[in-house]
Amino acid sequence: MKPSLQFRLSQHMALTPQLQQSIRLLQLSTLELHQEIEQMLEQNPFLEPEDDVPALDLAAAEFERQRNERQSGEDTASSSSDADGGPGDSDAAGIDKADLGTTERDDWENGTEREDFDGISETPRNNDSNNDSDDYDPMSRNAPTVSLQDHLKAQLLGTRLSTEDMAAVEVLIESLNEDGYLADPLEEIAASLLPGDPEDADEDTLDELMSRLRCALGWLQSLEPVGVGAANLSDCLVLQLKTQAPSRIRDVAIDICKHHLELLARRDTRKLMSAAGATEGEVKQAQGLIVQLEPKPGRAFTRAEANIIVPDVIVQKSGRGWKVVLNPDVMPKLRINDLYAQALRASRSPRGTAASEGHTAMSSRLQEARWFVKNIQQRFDTILRVSQAIVDRQKNFFSHGEIAMKPLVLREIADELGLHESTISRVTTAKYMNTPFGTFELKYFFGSSLNTEAGGNASSTAVRALIKQLVSAEDAKKPLSDSQLATMLEEQGIQVARRTVAKYREALKIAPANLRKAL
Repeated sequence: MKPSLQFRLSQHMALTPQLQQSIRLLQLSTLELHQEIEQMLEQNPFLEPEDDVPALDLAAAEFERQRNERQSGEDTASSSSDADGGPGDSDAAGIDKADLGTTERDDWENGTEREDFDGISETPRNNDSNNDSDDYDPMSRNAPTVSLQDHLKAQLLGTRLSTEDMAAVEVLIESLNEDGYLADPLEEIAASLLPGDPEDADEDTLDELMSRLRCALGWLQSLEPVGVGAANLSDCLVLQLKTQAPSRIRDVAIDICKHHLELLARRDTRKLMSAAGATEGEVKQAQGLIVQLEPKPGRAFTRAEANIIVPDVIVQKSGRGWKVVLNPDVMPKLRINDLYAQALRASRSPRGTAASEGHTAMSSRLQEARWFVKNIQQRFDTILRVSQAIVDRQKNFFSHGEIAMKPLVLREIADELGLHESTISRVTTAKYMNTPFGTFELKYFFGSSLNTEAGGNASSTAVRALIKQLVSAEDAKKPLSDSQLATMLEEQGIQVARRTVAKYREALKIAPANLRKAL
């Protein structure tokens, strides 16, 4: 082969580390962003929170304050001495102890102040605003809720169970799930308590253990809340019904819960009447009794995790329109440590030395910190721009609610702001907006369009809201089917297929017509 030279011209995009970090920060949620910031603060010494005042600044400010106070005291003493004519008089210092507060007077007399030179308080600060009442408990807000297990164990203290029975009941209590049901069958619990391989266990030992667990289960099911320790929903409802006064309706309800829960869920009154051997009136009364029961006895003791959504932006009324502002609670306040940056600039060493290499490494960390602060600011600027563009497009929503939502796709916002659709997608994911109608993810304001008879378009979000309104206003005895809902939407000028109505109804978690029908 003959060697030859060829020239090729091509274009390609290279993502710099700064651009990669900017993209990554843009798609993070608020919680993930704060975790990223905490990690960066630990790794980069040039980065610090803006609300933290350096110790040197604190010391300098405190020294300046004390010096001003001394000068003020000397000037006052001098003027008082001239007025009273006696520098040796104890009141000539110009300090009237009666004018000082109790705490301040005691501190002055003891020769101490509320804060030392380093700015750290040595005496506890009083916060009268939080101590107006003697019954105030500063930990009341964070007091943990009593768990279901603790509640049940507290009830056992009043029983006269033997040590073995008490231990067996506690084993079952620890086997309960958060709903109050027994998570595992008694056989599996017994097998887990046997030493070694359960298959090699003595049958007499296993039978004795099972007998003790059954007895313990009876004790457990006698505790409050009623229904705890049940194996399934049917067992849970029956346990609650048995605590009520005997009656014909109660017996019918127990029979339905034991054998015919599926028919009850389907609201098949005729088959329920035949299966339970009851009249229509008795079945309806039994249903009314069953719906008053608690299907999850442990619900009241479930400690719900703090899943509060903190909005990234807040929509506020501005004249006749709406404006978007960033939520200050989620905006991190970061800055470059000037003390370290100045020290780095002053410590330049000749090239080729170890000190020079260290200087280069620290310079890169300083540049990294600057990039990080800049990318954080750019992230919130982009979120604000996109949010304002969404609000401008969905003005009617903020005045009339979701039924006035307009069709909107990512491409429209991207073209308006000069950004890529992928950027809009990153911005609107896991970012939330506080509105007069609640807090919504930014993606909520985007929806596909449906044709109307007038030739316009209707948002899928508005159609779902309309379906919700139609279902809420329907006759419970004659609920609307998906076909009827599609017909009613068409009468209002919205062309939508029955399958689409069914999809929207399922998205709204609305049951089919046969399950919405009242008995």
